[in-house]
Amino acid sequence: MKNIAVQRGLKPVSEYLSHAGYKVFEFDSRQKDDKDFLDGFDAVVMTGMDDNLLGIQDTINNVPFIEARGMTPEEIKETIEKRIQ
Repeated sequence: MKNIAVQRGLKPVSEYLSHAGYKVFEFDSRQKDDKDFLDGFDAVVMTGMDDNLLGIQDTINNVPFIEARGMTPEEIKETIEKRIQ
């Protein structure tokens, strides 16, 4: 089972991914600044990719970040599957 971090406020995405068999953990903007919080995730789904994204990328390598803005839950799931093969 893949572990996916989903930014709080993206409830339809969280629910869709949970029903699709992913283990989903919600996080808020304060948690994403914690260097250890996102360790162990297979992908991170969030909005506002430009908000401190460099700080996150410095702490996690090889974890796909998916910008949810403008995407349906189905499109997000497809993107996750393509990036974590």
